[in-house]
Amino acid sequence: MTEQTWKAHFHEAKSSIGRTKEGMTAIITVFALTVMKIKSPKVRFGTVSVENFSTGDTNSPSLSMRLVTQFAIKNTNFGHFKYDNSTVTILYGGSPVGEAFIPRGRAKARQTRRFPVTVDIGPVQLSGNPNLANDINSGILTLTSQARLSGKVELMKVIKKKKSGNMRCTLNINLGTRVMESQCN
Repeated sequence: MTEQTWKAHFHEAKSSIGRTKEGMTAIITVFALTVMKIKSPKVRFGTVSVENFSTGDTNSPSLSMRLVTQFAIKNTNFGHFKYDNSTVTILYGGSPVGEAFIPRGRAKARQTRRFPVTVDIGPVQLSGNPNLANDINSGILTLTSQARLSGKVELMKVIKKKKSGNMRCTLNINLGTRVMESQCN
């Protein structure tokens, strides 16, 4: 083999390897964007228990309690979801009455991350609401919880996409049994 033919053969082999790498990159990218479509994580409460529950009378309505629950972040993606610090807010009549801190973290690929969350609702926050006496007399107290977790989903350490998980739940507390039913959107 002459030097001229050897150089031509080497150049042809080198460009063939380059085309193979480009082709593999294109196939992986198409696969990542179609089959492994990046979705927003699902954020939910688990079972909610009511502790330290007390109410005032109808002349001076007040309510205080502690809500204890499991907070769940369900990541259905093929890559992990890294999220920033956030908060869960509990509302009564549209006004915030309690808040819990959610520290930044990571939900592994195709797994659900669960951790405990405690929210204290004190009498000071609820005493100004004119509907509180009616709700206490009816035996059902309706609260709303909301949270937004913002972060990034990372696929194959190459593709990073910003996504956020939102939660908005209606929490109905039966004041007689202290059992809570939640309905999330």
